[in-house]
Amino acid sequence: MSVEARAPSDARGLSSGRTVALLPIVLIVALFFLWGVANNLNDVLIAHFKKLFTLSDLQAGLVQSAFYLGYFCLAIPAALFMRAYGYRAAVLAGLGLYGVGALLFWPAAGAQSYPFFLAALFVIAGGLAFLETSANPLIARLGPEETASRRLNLAQAFNPLGSMTGVVLGSQFILSGISVSPGQLAAMDPAARAAWRASEAASVQIPYLLIALVVIGWAVLIRVVRFPPVATERDVDEGVGAFGDFRALLREPRLMSGVIAQFFYVGAQVGVWSYLIRYTQVAVPGTGEHEAAGWLTLSLALFMVGRFAGAALMGRVAALPLLASFAGIAALLCVAAALVGGMPGVVALVATSFFMSIMFPTIFAESVAGLGPRTKSAAALLVMAIIGGAVLTALMGYVSDASGSILWAMLVPAGCFVVVLAFALQAKIRPA
Repeated sequence: MSVEARAPSDARGLSSGRTVALLPIVLIVALFFLWGVANNLNDVLIAHFKKLFTLSDLQAGLVQSAFYLGYFCLAIPAALFMRAYGYRAAVLAGLGLYGVGALLFWPAAGAQSYPFFLAALFVIAGGLAFLETSANPLIARLGPEETASRRLNLAQAFNPLGSMTGVVLGSQFILSGISVSPGQLAAMDPAARAAWRASEAASVQIPYLLIALVVIGWAVLIRVVRFPPVATERDVDEGVGAFGDFRALLREPRLMSGVIAQFFYVGAQVGVWSYLIRYTQVAVPGTGEHEAAGWLTLSLALFMVGRFAGAALMGRVAALPLLASFAGIAALLCVAAALVGGMPGVVALVATSFFMSIMFPTIFAESVAGLGPRTKSAAALLVMAIIGGAVLTALMGYVSDASGSILWAMLVPAGCFVVVLAFALQAKIRPA
């Protein structure tokens, strides 16, 4: 996920022309890739932890609940921190939290503790809240104003690439491909059962250790590379990031309806991807973990293609009508996945990713239109709306457990896309 912003004009950050910020831009663009890795590794972790800890769908969905709760709790602190210490300091704080959370996977695996894993995911998400709140406006300001949109679009393209990398990394190095039913697990002698659990738990240690090393190494690079002054200046613009600013934003109906739409969109996106592996294995009996993860990788590829296609279509079609069309189609595809099942249901669910692609940035852009200096604070509220990934993924797990089928849970994202459709139709007839 990424937040679009418009770059303000500021010659202070451009002391030697167009190329001065090239290396800093590369370092910051890579962050979009890094948080994509973390976001979609969760989809693999849900399948892995469900097997390892013998969880219900609701309990497995707590992976996303813990993760997106971190976003919710740290978004406003990130905005205030960025105002006080500057963009680069917020990026470094985010990378620090991300790295610490990834390192916590090692002792969590040793303890074989599901709550410990959830705590580690909360710390990672707190770091990502800092990164998402600071990296986007920083990209916008690291260069000429007239090319800000181009830089942001390029940065956003790396996010789904990181998402695909996370799924491939998880499916190859975390998922063992060995399915053990609760009955088979109960039939094992204690020593064999303990050895199996230890092996499955340990499979997350090396991937997350490598992630931690990369993240910490990247933080060192960002610290030692010289950035333009705009990256380290403290924001002293009146009202920006202050609590009074947030109170004023709560009275902006267009923004608040956008926050609601973002809550439901993120819940739908996270829920569909979180349970796609599980859905595939239920809808098409006999599907292995790695094959099911392959469908998730395809979903993320379609998401990336949809982002480019959506950007191209916006040159001919206004953003809100396009958003309404994509939301309506996505809702119908989720209904088909719930009612049809089988391989057609899997295909419908995978296709949903193409139509989800434009939703986050479009909702964001339409929500903050005309907010001027309050855009940064508004961005923090929209990042907080990511908590929808926690609430609605858990709701999908509850529906699955209560109905006895993961298929029926896909009616939840269908309803979420209807909310996005309503936002698009409502915003279209209101002035910005």
